Amino acid sequence: MPAFLPPDSEVEAAVRAKGEKIFALMEVHPAPGIFSRKGAYARLMEWSMRDPAFKTQLFRFVDVLPTLTSSTEIVRHLQEYLGDKAVELHPALRGGLAAASLAPVLVAGPVKAQVLDMARQFVAGEGPADLVRQLRRNAKLGFATTIDLLGETVVSESEADGFLRRNLEVLNLVSAALREEPDPGHSDLGPAGPLPRLNLSVKMSALTPEVHPADPEYSLAALKRRLRPILRRAAEVGAFINFDMESYKFKDLTLALFRSILEEDEFTVRPAMGIAIQAYLRDAETDLQSLIAGARDHRRPVTIRLVKGAYWDHETILAKQRGWPVPVWSHKAESDASFEKLSALLLDQRDLVEAAFATHNVRSCAHAIVQAEIRGLDPRAYEFQALYGMADDLKAALRELGHRVREYCAVGELLPGMAYLVRRLLENTSNEGFLRARHSGEASRAQLLANPVEMLGAGGGRPETGDRDTIDLGRTSPLRPPASDLRSPVFRNAPGTDFNLAGNRDQQRAALQAFTASQLGRRYPLVINGRKISDRPFLPSVNPAHPEQVVGFWAKGTIADADAAVAASVAYFPKWRATPVDDRARLLERSADLMESRRFEINPLLILEAGKPWVEADADLSEAIDFCRFYAGEMRRLDRPVVTQRVPGEHCTQTWTPRGVGIAVAPWNFPLAILTGLTVAPLVAGNCVIIKPARQTSIIGAFLMDVFAEAGVPPGALHYLPCSGADAGAHLVAHPQVDFIAFTGSRAVGCGIWETAGKTQPGQLNLKKVVCEMGGKNALVIDNDADLDEAIPAALYSAFGYAGQKCSALSRLIVLEKIHDRFVARFLAACPSVSVGDPALPGTVVNPVIDGAAQRSILGYIERGKKEARLAWQATLPPDLLASGGYYVPPTVFVDCRPDHVIVREEIFGPIVAILKAKDLDEAFALVNSADYALTGGIFSRSPHALERAKREMLVGNLYLNRGITGAVVERHPFGGFKMSGGGTKAGGREYLQNFLFPRAIAENTLRRGFTPPDE
Repeated sequence: MPAFLPPDSEVEAAVRAKGEKIFALMEVHPAPGIFSRKGAYARLMEWSMRDPAFKTQLFRFVDVLPTLTSSTEIVRHLQEYLGDKAVELHPALRGGLAAASLAPVLVAGPVKAQVLDMARQFVAGEGPADLVRQLRRNAKLGFATTIDLLGETVVSESEADGFLRRNLEVLNLVSAALREEPDPGHSDLGPAGPLPRLNLSVKMSALTPEVHPADPEYSLAALKRRLRPILRRAAEVGAFINFDMESYKFKDLTLALFRSILEEDEFTVRPAMGIAIQAYLRDAETDLQSLIAGARDHRRPVTIRLVKGAYWDHETILAKQRGWPVPVWSHKAESDASFEKLSALLLDQRDLVEAAFATHNVRSCAHAIVQAEIRGLDPRAYEFQALYGMADDLKAALRELGHRVREYCAVGELLPGMAYLVRRLLENTSNEGFLRARHSGEASRAQLLANPVEMLGAGGGRPETGDRDTIDLGRTSPLRPPASDLRSPVFRNAPGTDFNLAGNRDQQRAALQAFTASQLGRRYPLVINGRKISDRPFLPSVNPAHPEQVVGFWAKGTIADADAAVAASVAYFPKWRATPVDDRARLLERSADLMESRRFEINPLLILEAGKPWVEADADLSEAIDFCRFYAGEMRRLDRPVVTQRVPGEHCTQTWTPRGVGIAVAPWNFPLAILTGLTVAPLVAGNCVIIKPARQTSIIGAFLMDVFAEAGVPPGALHYLPCSGADAGAHLVAHPQVDFIAFTGSRAVGCGIWETAGKTQPGQLNLKKVVCEMGGKNALVIDNDADLDEAIPAALYSAFGYAGQKCSALSRLIVLEKIHDRFVARFLAACPSVSVGDPALPGTVVNPVIDGAAQRSILGYIERGKKEARLAWQATLPPDLLASGGYYVPPTVFVDCRPDHVIVREEIFGPIVAILKAKDLDEAFALVNSADYALTGGIFSRSPHALERAKREMLVGNLYLNRGITGAVVERHPFGGFKMSGGGTKAGGREYLQNFLFPRAIAENTLRRGFTPPDE
């Protein structure tokens, strides 16, 4: 068990007594917010707590409501989400949704009013005037106020400027209003006198779109540019500024920003400042100790708002998706115990930090009070905070006990603030939530006041499972039966590196410097049958960001070398085929282990030779590791004969046998991952393989060959042959003793391979198998009800990440007519936030393209686009990038595009986006399917019906709903398309290995002279 506060019988008795006293005082006050409402509210809460499916669909409807501009749309979404249960939203709807004669406006009006009324339970007002009224009301009740402006993540500088203006407006108007108010109220007075009455909370994600936690220096500079004006005005008017905490990925950056601001001379004294600490984080105590030490060093008191944390599900799901350690406690009791330990720590340091306990949990409040009393503290030496519209009875009880109470008031437009409403509804209806447990009668006072440490010791700490309050607003219907589970019982994806962590950044930076200092310019020979061949011409491979920098030299193979590799493979094939599958699989697993153990040493090669940004390089390596481990497990599965049919007297099975000798022809854009996948799949299946890496990334191919050799792959089974595709490469494809070609690359080359392989040569024993994966002209549909806060960042990264050099990259944005202008305006405003730069820098998103030929081709398409469509935005490349000679191409967006335009039809393989307008989903899906390619595609929509249609009608190999369209993960997203994108194979899927095997059916007669053995 983690080191929480050990139980103390005297303290525990005092806490229970204090808790009972608080409960007694609460009884004389009405239940808070939604729990006190009658009629529709009572029914909604009852249904939501009783029926998780209804709660999920209701909250999704609430989430989408702000985007619905017509009564017809409101009614349609209501039907899609809730069906007959919509009557619970408003009694006037009983029978109405089914009545064709009922005008949509008669249904939509009451529904919208009902949701707005719910929002008013939790949002204090829409503007400064509402806020001033609430401050005055709170002052009369003896409460102080802290202000939170609704609106979180911004996607553009203009949106961030708007957030800055709103903050300054609040500081100006509220401070002016407060000057006319009488003396401070009870909760605005501390032991030493008046406290700042104007208290404003600021979220870092609303200050700038240019927040890259992996590049804190750049991010801090961008954040400070907008934070300083707020702090200056706060200092002038005597306001307090609190730094709110958000998701875990921003946590270290927020702490660094807070510390950095405190060190600036301008803010050493004013304004008063504080920061939130989330007790549900496992490293919260470490962060709190660091803040206390900083306050001591700066001799500057700060306020710490201690909260439980509001993003448990998000943090848990994200960590599990990425294979990272889950940063939050697994059990609610652990979070509660952490809160109590941190409360005591805060009170111990009362001379350095002022504690603000933000909780609705009576036990947590009682514990903090008792700990303060043990230390002899004035009740006004610390404060409690609670949300507007929630825990009103608790606020009143704490005030009666003489404590300072501050109400956290969210202010902003009601409809755009629906995300805030959903979080509050979740908190009220959570299975694990204190408010629900108390007001629904699900727990006794004794249970509510139980020591969380004792609950953990007794096994009563229930996991904070996703069922607790997870609402995945991107899913369609929770009532659909789940698909059959195809997961491997043993495979786990390799976790990528979290570059948000300073230690990982430092390691990667040091490894990059070491590689540059010691590894550049080496020569890499051919490797055929274990023999290194160096007496061939060596060609340079250069850094796309600095073409004068030679990463290494690779030996160019000849036709004679190709023949030698084939001959060695043919000779060794019988032995390799007979090698036990488990032995072959272990070689792959050993290769994966070697790559994983050298992650920081391998990434620099991908960064320098392929021009990959840090995150992309690391993901490339993870995928290579995954291919090794996944295919090893899959081959073990295929090695077990499958009974085809059970009949008496005959034993019938199907098995597999390897095809023979093949070549793996890989592209440069995923030079490690795809080359690894194309190699290890046939290799573990028992085939001998000749690997031909792309010319631009042949050094990475040489590295991979070294890994396989070190892992113990026999020399005769694998050969490294970089060569020209036009001579030695073409010779291999046509070679009569080559049984298969595994290829990923361009359409032109792929179709040429397919054509050549179809011609049977003299002496050829097998029909050649071609596993062919080519390009795409991938589209993302933006529906009228799409969540643009999610769609825009996803579209940006899908289009511009790795400079658009992915087969899956977004090339066509298809936007429905009603939302077109609004989406395009926000998308174009967001485009400048995408960082273009040297991939050796951690914050780079858009790197140079692979070489001069690619650069010239893409620039040619841009010129063609200027003639066909309208250039809406193009990045301005900084002078240092232009001077570097790197192969940079400015990210570019065209609008007013038509289906017949070249930039809409042809694969560009660069950071170019064409935006098309569609009248409706019929036209949008037709545009998607009009391409020659069918690789990836996606849609952002909050209509369950639209998402179901997309599944049926968007005919692509990999379809993504409400997320970006790049970043396929082995096993999770088997990757590959059809039409001119490929032959329908799925890399990283369960059927992939079968492409390199011949199936065999074996039937054995088990009947002997009338004797039939028992059935097996």
